[in-house]
Amino acid sequence: MADIEDQSIGAIASEVPDKYLPGVPYRDLPEPLPLRKIIGPSVVLLAVSIGSGEFVLWPFISSRVGVALLWIAMIGILTQYFINMEIERYTLATGETSVTGFTRLWKPWAWLFILFTAIPWVWPGWATGASTTAGFVFGWESGTVNIVTVLGLFAIGIALTVSPVVYNAVERFQMVMVGLIFVFLIFALVTATGGSDWTAVVADAGLPEMVGGPVGDASITVAVLLGALAFAGAGGTVNLAQSNWIRDKGMGMGAYAPRIESPFTGHPEAVASIGAIFPSDEENLRRWRGWWRVANQEQFWFFFVLGFLSIVILAVLTAATVFGQDVGEGFDFIRAEGEVLGERVAPWFQTFFYLTGTVVLFSTNLGVLDHVGRVIADILKINWLRDSQRWTESNLYFTIVWAEIILGSIILLFAIDQPLVLLVIASSLNGIVMFIYSILLIQLNRKALPEAIKIRGVRLWAMAWSVLFFGYFTIFLIGLDIPRQLTGG
Repeated sequence: MADIEDQSIGAIASEVPDKYLPGVPYRDLPEPLPLRKIIGPSVVLLAVSIGSGEFVLWPFISSRVGVALLWIAMIGILTQYFINMEIERYTLATGETSVTGFTRLWKPWAWLFILFTAIPWVWPGWATGASTTAGFVFGWESGTVNIVTVLGLFAIGIALTVSPVVYNAVERFQMVMVGLIFVFLIFALVTATGGSDWTAVVADAGLPEMVGGPVGDASITVAVLLGALAFAGAGGTVNLAQSNWIRDKGMGMGAYAPRIESPFTGHPEAVASIGAIFPSDEENLRRWRGWWRVANQEQFWFFFVLGFLSIVILAVLTAATVFGQDVGEGFDFIRAEGEVLGERVAPWFQTFFYLTGTVVLFSTNLGVLDHVGRVIADILKINWLRDSQRWTESNLYFTIVWAEIILGSIILLFAIDQPLVLLVIASSLNGIVMFIYSILLIQLNRKALPEAIKIRGVRLWAMAWSVLFFGYFTIFLIGLDIPRQLTGG
């Protein structure tokens, strides 16, 4: 380890652990950019969020128990705001992903986070959901839906593979998708809901009587609730991908890191993304405060505010149309909601609703594939393939993306093809992962950063709350709900 007083440029930093990975040198922090130039990573995260909890799980809950649990959604997405900023803190300061930081603390986190990323997200529930909602318009049978889903997965893979700089393509696509989604939300807000629907949000705020299921309905199991909490926002390792996205956006010390580029149309670099950290002098700390301010603004407005608005609007829309009705199982509540909207507004609005769902879920699956490729490629390159010239992070990324597409297609064609079941599996597993990495983020941002920028105060308490929040539901799921489901109790 370097002497703690030696913070000259190029010297190895003493603050960042180097037992399991090479040490990081000191390097000056770039000047912060204005907010308008860094908008993007939170929009990509929002696009994934809307297609998971916002469009599916929270409306599903609202179709069964009304809007009484929206206050929990607000707590969930606010908790994720603080989680995301702690993920960004380490990357802004070092240019490394938070998962790389975890492996600096303990080497086995490398392969464990490969499992934490691959297992929950291999279930292609979003692509299946996109094809299912499109099938409501075109009258597709389940077999056709599966084939269209596989074709959609391959289309995403091709689009990512031919993009010169993958992040830029993902960001542009997701910005357009989010814009279209909010056009629908604003129109639906004005035409399909009334004052009584919104007063119910306040009047019904509270926890329903616990009869049958944990919140008064047998279909709202702890797995569903944990999944909805994890996906009140993005959820699971998608939040960790904020590190990868802000790094490719060039924020903070991420400006020095190589980006993922197409092997066909780009110029991928073979260098591993070992980071650097800035000296704790007055000038660098001034720049840090500038980066921290704009990063918080971007995350607050484009993830927390827009994300919570989308949860509320879609949940109220569902409660206003199908709450209290027998709408069947799975995605039947979405079909029923569309039919009511068609009767209440106009027949064309039913089609508009279904196709909006297709756009939402398709954009989510693109984000899912992209983030899995990024997180796992970064882990493999940093930990085991640092010196390989053949296996660049870009080559690893595309290999993983296509492996995920093929495995997801096999699951669809030969195993489970129910989108809601797939989403509940993915989301509840991600809730458990969030419990684990909430603990690790506290440890990382207390032990591996200079004193001046460590997590402290309100944000430390917020992360402690995250541990308790997801820990409670994880223990309840593993200790009580899963055994009850297995025994039929």
